[in-house]
Amino acid sequence: MQTITRGDADKAKGMFHMQLLSVKPGAATSKVEVNTDIDVKEQFLIHAYTDLVDFINDFQMTRSGKPTKRMLSKIHNWNPNLDLQKASKEERIEWRRSYTVNWLYDLVNQFSAIVVQRNTMKGENHDLAKVDWSTTGPWNKHRRLFGLVEFAGHITSLAMQKPGTDFRKSIQPHHVFQIQCIVDSFTISRGWYNNVLRGHVLSPPNKAFRLRRDVDLFLDRENERIGHGYLQAVDILRQVLKKDAMLNGDPKRYELVDATLEDLNIDFINWLGESMYISGLTDIPPSRFSNSNTNGVQEYSPYLCGVGLMEGLELAYGLNFLIWDRMPEPFSLIHLHNMLVKTGYIEEEVGLYATIQSLFLTTFFANGDIPTDNFDDAFISAMGETGSRRSLFQRRAIRRGISRTSTDMHGIVSLNANRFFKEKSLLRLLRESNWLPERITDEEIPVISLMGAHRLAQVKSSKDPKTGKNILEDSPLVARAKAQGMPEDVILSLSSVSEMLLNESEEDIPESLLPALPEGYTRGTLPKPKSADTLLSGTVLLDYLKRDIASDVSGTRPLSALNFTFITTIFMMHWDLIEKELRRLRNPLWVMAYETNKDMAKEKRVSFTVLLLADEDPECMQVIANVLTNPRYGVMQHVYWEDLDDPDDEEKLHQPFQFEEPACNVM
Repeated sequence: MQTITRGDADKAKGMFHMQLLSVKPGAATSKVEVNTDIDVKEQFLIHAYTDLVDFINDFQMTRSGKPTKRMLSKIHNWNPNLDLQKASKEERIEWRRSYTVNWLYDLVNQFSAIVVQRNTMKGENHDLAKVDWSTTGPWNKHRRLFGLVEFAGHITSLAMQKPGTDFRKSIQPHHVFQIQCIVDSFTISRGWYNNVLRGHVLSPPNKAFRLRRDVDLFLDRENERIGHGYLQAVDILRQVLKKDAMLNGDPKRYELVDATLEDLNIDFINWLGESMYISGLTDIPPSRFSNSNTNGVQEYSPYLCGVGLMEGLELAYGLNFLIWDRMPEPFSLIHLHNMLVKTGYIEEEVGLYATIQSLFLTTFFANGDIPTDNFDDAFISAMGETGSRRSLFQRRAIRRGISRTSTDMHGIVSLNANRFFKEKSLLRLLRESNWLPERITDEEIPVISLMGAHRLAQVKSSKDPKTGKNILEDSPLVARAKAQGMPEDVILSLSSVSEMLLNESEEDIPESLLPALPEGYTRGTLPKPKSADTLLSGTVLLDYLKRDIASDVSGTRPLSALNFTFITTIFMMHWDLIEKELRRLRNPLWVMAYETNKDMAKEKRVSFTVLLLADEDPECMQVIANVLTNPRYGVMQHVYWEDLDDPDDEEKLHQPFQFEEPACNVM
């Protein structure tokens, strides 16, 4: 900031300006349409930085969680519904500053409450200036927030230092970046954003927009949408699992799973979209937004709602596949459904099973090969693919390491020790790569994605001396692509497509049309990629990520959008119905697996599945076909958002980022 403004932001006014030129086709000259001074404080995030510094200084003065009298006189009358269109520029900036400081007070008070209360209510003596507030610290096991945990921990650690502590050196650019995102998300929701050419751009707020809309759809606290909301799905699944455990004569069968489901549900209820701070926390100052909305830290932050929801989706996904990896029902039913389709007992695939099979093809079938006969061999092959003693010991070692080092739910629901269900959502992959996409390995990058296609385009090829055709070199990603049904010629064609996308750019502006440069200066240029064999960067990387994340959350491959918890309930209910009918019929195959053969009875459902896949008993197959098709389930009944993005909106959804008039300063 000091370098850019030459030491004084106020005096930097007029040092930076921008012109908008118009050029007629074939013209050698241009016309200046707009010539404006750049608002240095807005465009270089200086307001965000100074507001953060002022908050930390003020908090440190008392470390009580209450603003000083001087600060309070400036921020206590903040009105969330101020008509920004009628306010002056200075009034808008002061309004935004008051919001920022108030919001940061609530954030730190909520995040630090667990330690503060230990001191005041339990008589413990924790030095707040020395507490490790980070995600690797001892307090991280106590959930207080979703989505901004790292940021909240760092800001809290600075705010809790003694007055006079030099904290500025600990404020990194990414902290200011996050503050700007937080602030911009709210001001934009109120109809105000800053444009580099036009300054403050104002419009009436969208009355139909609710900041918590998507969080509320995900959780569905009031159980308004059967089959969609996560909280209801967990309640039902816990009941189904408890009943199944009793039927199997093992009340502790799902004890650990049940406890984990309950813990995550409690965290969601208490801290996602709403917080315990609403009703007041003992010995913690009340919300700075009490006059308008005690849940202001959430209600006045679309950014917090967004990143909180992102973490919630990621945890819900991971926990479900931790459960699936320890139960036979999903594997067995997918293989039985495939056999019934291939043998004609089910004429048209059941949407739910067909979709789950396609999403996790190489998980359910070895090398992605869907069998048309010898169904038992395919099942045994898939089940035993990762069953070697070495693999078993590796998974146990990973699980022991996770249990020793995990400090929160992310460690508990890690898929790294899973035997079967290892495929991670893009959100999980990005978190584990520390948000650096290039760190995602070829073994895990989603094949069906732009990022995956770009990686495939970089695979080297060579000419086959016999046929003269290009052939791909072996690589884990190529093998995965082929296993998911992608032909080699399609993979080869990706290289030319990727190069075309990377080289897409506007034509160079003729030098004669550009403003003159001071003597002794030359104009810099950005290097253009020479081939697809290059790291994505800048706006291309953002565009690829935007499309892939949209696909993961609500689009064409929506791993993060599906309520797998409710789908698990359907699997369990289907097995229960199948067993009841076969028990009534006293089917010989069922009797063997469930009653007469003691070895088989230890794993009844797996044993029965193998027997049926081998014998293809008509009575059993008809019973299962009837259960799976009456009623027919589809995944659209179990999407958090009720529907996925409409194909008619695909063009709009997948438009590249437009930076002509960015609504957010940092963009």
